[in-house]
Amino acid sequence: MKLSQRGEYAIQALLVLGMYHGPEVIRIKEIANQQNIPRRFLEQILNDLKSGGFVESRRGVSGGYRLERRPEEITLSEIVRHIEGPLESSDLAKESKKKLHLHSDEAAKYIINGVMHEVQTAIVGVLEAVTLFDLCEKVRKIQGQMDDQSDYII
Repeated sequence: MKLSQRGEYAIQALLVLGMYHGPEVIRIKEIANQQNIPRRFLEQILNDLKSGGFVESRRGVSGGYRLERRPEEITLSEIVRHIEGPLESSDLAKESKKKLHLHSDEAAKYIINGVMHEVQTAIVGVLEAVTLFDLCEKVRKIQGQMDDQSDYII
């Protein structure tokens, strides 16, 4: 599974909001600079995320965005479905329900489609199990490891 640029940017923006989750808003300029996202594109993405119930905004000079829900309540599958569309392919589900006693070429296609359906189901399962909070924790861990590295000069 590959995310579009829009999908990657949406998750990156939500990660920033998740890392600083609280009552305060984060300015769009800060998110764009921190994640190296074009500001105009980020504005469109955040408006889309707002309509999807992921973020809320405050207008004005002290305006910005914040998560509408806690990071623990937002799954990666919700985000991806909202930005990218359905995760499940109805074609694979149809193909995997064919009857047995197929000719050799049909049997091969049937088996391949069945395996691909299992792969897709596993991907969806992982996306449903991972929350925005989980991603934030992984980022914190990586940042902590980088901060802990000592600088040796010889």
